[in-house]
Amino acid sequence: MSNEQKPVFGGQAVVEGVMFGGKNHYVTAIRRKDQSIDYFHLPRKHNPKLTKLKKIPFIRGIVAIIESSGNGTKHLNFSTDRYDVDPSEDVQLEEKEPSKMTMILGVAAIGILSFLFGKFIFTLVPAFLAEFFKPVISGHVAQILLESFFKLLLLLGYIYFVSLTPLIKRVFQYHGAEHKVINAFENGKDITVENVQAQSRLHYRCGSSFILFTVFVGLFLYLLFPTDSFIERILSRIALIPVVLGISFEVLQLTNKLRNIPVLKYLGLPGLWLQLLTTKEPTDDQVEVAIYSFKELKRREEESEKAILAAD
Repeated sequence: MSNEQKPVFGGQAVVEGVMFGGKNHYVTAIRRKDQSIDYFHLPRKHNPKLTKLKKIPFIRGIVAIIESSGNGTKHLNFSTDRYDVDPSEDVQLEEKEPSKMTMILGVAAIGILSFLFGKFIFTLVPAFLAEFFKPVISGHVAQILLESFFKLLLLLGYIYFVSLTPLIKRVFQYHGAEHKVINAFENGKDITVENVQAQSRLHYRCGSSFILFTVFVGLFLYLLFPTDSFIERILSRIALIPVVLGISFEVLQLTNKLRNIPVLKYLGLPGLWLQLLTTKEPTDDQVEVAIYSFKELKRREEESEKAILAAD
């Protein structure tokens, strides 16, 4: 079976586990304090309007990002609530009242707002820094290059320093396990710990690559807008955020399609290099958790497909 005929699965690392998403379901598996495996499942909601938007180039990326940010936060919330709690205490977790902020905005909305806030920080701080050096480094092109340099430096510095914390390091290991499982599946391998561990921890379709592409896309777009007025510069950066996201998503999809074509496959290398920071080699135990998640997702996806065929 070719890669094109296979279903496309995506994923996300969570605390002590991995989330995988398919056509109809999202499943997270985590390892609990007592070493047992616990699951969190959410059916994928199919909104006709969003489905139409997902077919429109440049718009579909923004829709996908917002959807994944909201949904991913729910799974991350599940993992952080339970990974270090003994299963016997689950009743206490269920009895806990959600915070007022959670009740007002909802977990998904908080995830979306967090993503947008982070995007504003990584977009505006480099612009402020470049403006600060304007008396020394002037000129439109020089300013854009300086701004992009600060953005890249901020991104790499942030990832590096958070990766030094034990918790995030383990999350990055689960990120590597997620990629290895997807690579094993796409390469037609049996999903076993041994086969998965033999795969690369890097993947062309990773969100880390997408983040890096926003830096390069922003660089070229910003060249089209003036930097003389600081106010105009800031306003243009804010207005261009959805444009940068939309184009970067298309670049990500393109590099994934070209990954098996000689020479053109190198277009995705910068994203893979960044993944050397955002993924770490997982242990067999971590790969085992990722496999549990993937197999549970596949089971649910197959059941849904059978139900759809039976209904027809």
